[in-house]
Amino acid sequence: MKPSDCILFSGGAPGAEAAFGACAETHGVEEVNFTFDGHNIDRHRGVRVLNHEELLAGDVSLEYVSKLMRRRYTDSPTLRRILQTLWYQVNNGQEIYVVGAIQDDDTVRGGTGWGAEFAKLCNKPLSVFDQVKDRWCRWTGSAWQALDAARLPVITHPHFTGTGTRTLQENGKRAIDGLFDRSFNS
Repeated sequence: MKPSDCILFSGGAPGAEAAFGACAETHGVEEVNFTFDGHNIDRHRGVRVLNHEELLAGDVSLEYVSKLMRRRYTDSPTLRRILQTLWYQVNNGQEIYVVGAIQDDDTVRGGTGWGAEFAKLCNKPLSVFDQVKDRWCRWTGSAWQALDAARLPVITHPHFTGTGTRTLQENGKRAIDGLFDRSFNS
């Protein structure tokens, strides 16, 4: 697959999303960053500011998300908009890559966890780099499968999503770099 045929869907936020975007730019992959007015982002390439009506199309009940994720989300306008932009990121990607931490209940920590759960609900290929355990895992449909060095993820669809924690550690940055190098330097 040629990088020029691909599009990264992300949010451009500091941390993992900015690192995904920087790798996309380095490898010649188009970038679309969904955001909203007033949101602080690091990536300004391919910015797609969602208007009020578009944000409503990606709206989800915070009560539903809280129940699904087994945690409480505050009903703040900013959090709601972030979850709405995650809906666009996952909805547009054919496969989803997340950097964060997988918790004991099989959810991913933080707001990024909604993106991972939405990918599961949509039956989209989902890989998470767990910064705490320092490994890639793939969702099998019922559980996380740890990937060894011979089975590390490779981007196989031209429209893919990259998102994750704002607290990107060095191993998470290396994981994103490695994903792009394996996918586009062969």
